[in-house]
Amino acid sequence: MANRKSAKGDGCPVMAFQKLISGKYKIRILWDLKDGPLRYGEIRRGLLRGGDASEEITPRVLSRELKALVAGGLILRKDFAVVPPKVEYRLTRSGQSFIPVIDMIRKWGMRHLRGVEERSAFSVAAE
Repeated sequence: MANRKSAKGDGCPVMAFQKLISGKYKIRILWDLKDGPLRYGEIRRGLLRGGDASEEITPRVLSRELKALVAGGLILRKDFAVVPPKVEYRLTRSGQSFIPVIDMIRKWGMRHLRGVEERSAFSVAAE
């Protein structure tokens, strides 16, 4: 019997995918990079936009998410070796290939949220 486990040790492609994109901000980071390279501060501001204003993204958490995306081969990190430091992040081909998947998730979410709002309005009206 052949060993069907991937290089990451996961036998299931769904589990391997989940491990690759698990984390609070990874999908948002990838989505924000779809239009081109961004610097650390631009990524951070993008994550704050549209989120809970009271929720602060710590540099440690954001750095960890970025490092994991680099290690997973979804983004590239380019260090310009200048003072002050300039670092830029961009999608790899693998990361770019994931953008249509995120777009489908986004569209599903919009339809689902609309359905939840409609069901909530219906249940309030029925009471």
